[in-house]
Amino acid sequence: MAQLLLELFSEEIPARMQARAAEDLQRLVSDGLKAAGLPFDAAKCFVTPRRLCLVADGLPLTQPDREEERKGPRVDAPEKAVQGFLSSTGMRLDQLQKRDTGKGEFYFAVTASKGQPSATLIPGIIEKTVREFPWPKSMRWGAGGLRWVRPLHSLLCLFDGAPLTFEIDGVRAGDTTRGHRFMAPDTIRVRNFDDYRAALEKAFVCLDAADRKARILQQATALAAADGLELIPDEALLDEVAGLNEWPTALLGKFDEAFLEVPPEVLRTAMRTHQKYFSLRGKDGKFAPRFIVVANLLAADGGTKITEGNQRVLAARLSDAKFFWDQDCRETLEKRLEGLKDMVFHARLGSVREKVDRNAALAGMLTQFIPGADKAHAERAAKLAKCDLVTQMVGEFPELQGIMGRYYALADGERAEVAQAIRDHYSPAGPSDACPSAPLSIAVAMADKIDTLLQFWGIDEKPTGSKDPYALRRAALGVIRMILENGLRLNLAPLFGAQADDLLAFFADRLKVHLREKGMRHDLVDAVFALGGQDDLVLLVARADALDVFVRSDDGANLLAAYKRAVNILRIEEKRDANSYNRHADPAAFRQEEERALFDRISEAAAEADDAVRREDFTAAMSAMARLRAPVDAFFDKVTVNADDAELRVNRLLLLSQIRSTLESVADFSKIEG
Repeated sequence: MAQLLLELFSEEIPARMQARAAEDLQRLVSDGLKAAGLPFDAAKCFVTPRRLCLVADGLPLTQPDREEERKGPRVDAPEKAVQGFLSSTGMRLDQLQKRDTGKGEFYFAVTASKGQPSATLIPGIIEKTVREFPWPKSMRWGAGGLRWVRPLHSLLCLFDGAPLTFEIDGVRAGDTTRGHRFMAPDTIRVRNFDDYRAALEKAFVCLDAADRKARILQQATALAAADGLELIPDEALLDEVAGLNEWPTALLGKFDEAFLEVPPEVLRTAMRTHQKYFSLRGKDGKFAPRFIVVANLLAADGGTKITEGNQRVLAARLSDAKFFWDQDCRETLEKRLEGLKDMVFHARLGSVREKVDRNAALAGMLTQFIPGADKAHAERAAKLAKCDLVTQMVGEFPELQGIMGRYYALADGERAEVAQAIRDHYSPAGPSDACPSAPLSIAVAMADKIDTLLQFWGIDEKPTGSKDPYALRRAALGVIRMILENGLRLNLAPLFGAQADDLLAFFADRLKVHLREKGMRHDLVDAVFALGGQDDLVLLVARADALDVFVRSDDGANLLAAYKRAVNILRIEEKRDANSYNRHADPAAFRQEEERALFDRISEAAAEADDAVRREDFTAAMSAMARLRAPVDAFFDKVTVNADDAELRVNRLLLLSQIRSTLESVADFSKIEG
């Protein structure tokens, strides 16, 4: 068994594309090998800023021999059909096989092909992979027609320790690579993957991205600790920096403490967005005037000049940020309201100022459902929430909208809870984002999202399939989370007005997704929603939770089976009789004790369940239903529903309808699977 080693060496691959590129290379080469009948034990890909590498072990030296067969016409088919088949296969009649397929005797053409050497097949697989590689963006260079993410310089390809010599658009394959661009630029000849990896390590190239991340984290943590500081975690930045350096070397830099007057979020954003620096904090949790820069080489002076250069660049960046902060603080948020008139929310929905006015009115109205929320303060927060959009700081760093609004509000002397609501009103921005819990924050965040949904529904701009350009699914999920996580008791239908039916259906779908991600069965949500008029999400989920516990119990599972049996009988008999049996049975017509016992228990269970539902004790309602199991089982065991006596039969069907209606008073059991 042999090893395949492939390296595609190019100019720098953008960090954001590297992980996906490694996955695509492994998928395309693996699929090509399998299609060629070349099985392998394992394949793994690696990526650095300048190279994509794949190693596959356990490949055969030769492709296995194969047999291919084609089914032809029937043996007794017209001569013209038989001759046409012979012509298409290039075979004589005596070379065909005859087989009885059970539908007659047919001709089959069976051809055997001897396996080719793997070394002959692999170049074609690699060329197809390179030419069809799905880069998000690619380019051509020189006079060639090949497209790659950046100019492709060389191609290393070894099979069973020997180089495969072939060419792709002028790039010739061989057994050589190169090390670090500056510290080891000379050609390196390799024989196998272990040799290749060791040679790169000596040439200052850390091949594995996970190793580069670990190296950066270890070095940065040690530098911070030596200065009495700690690294502020940033996994996304760590991934990106690992994709920018083949031999990462962490260095500690500093900046003027005067810049600490600027909010720490600004400092951190300026450092990570523009410069790819890691931020540090003291043991007290306060932002420190230090940073970690990761260089791509070992400098002879220990990195002094690199650090000094980065400090100068950062000083200029932070000077700009401080200028924006100082300028923005000269004007209050309230004075910036007029500027929102010139900012378009949507071409058909007016300006951001118009949205702010709607948000303020809605936030004030929502406070009646949010304990501790003051109407005037909620309106004030909603009015100011988007004013930071016209500040210089948010113009430079859009990701700080809301965050900067809080700082400007505090600088203006606004109430702390108003400032917090301004910061929180975009939350939750996703399923992993924290949900607002402060009363004013809830009111303003919900108002912003509900207004967005209402407005886009009003112009029929709804999500379709996988397209949701205005993030309306996320907005609905945000409202759902705020209601559920804060236990808010409000009816959504009045808020949605004319859009109520359609929007409630949309919310039901989002709620199903939300609950399913938490382990709730979708059919149980359907069973609760099917009752109709259910727009109190807290009650819906409480009912679904109780139903979930119920159907998992033995009594619940058996009663569900009995319900389905009763419903099936009723469906058949109602269709046959062209009648609907939806009344109560007549106790005077009972012939067997099991009928009366079931009737009495149904009446008791219905009363108990109704009382429990009024008290919003859905667990008690389900317990009342569970006590129907024994009399229902006894009824089906001892009583013949379709009796010969017509009146008796109808009365027993009416008793079945009471089982149906009683259970459906707490949930639509017909929606439950199983």
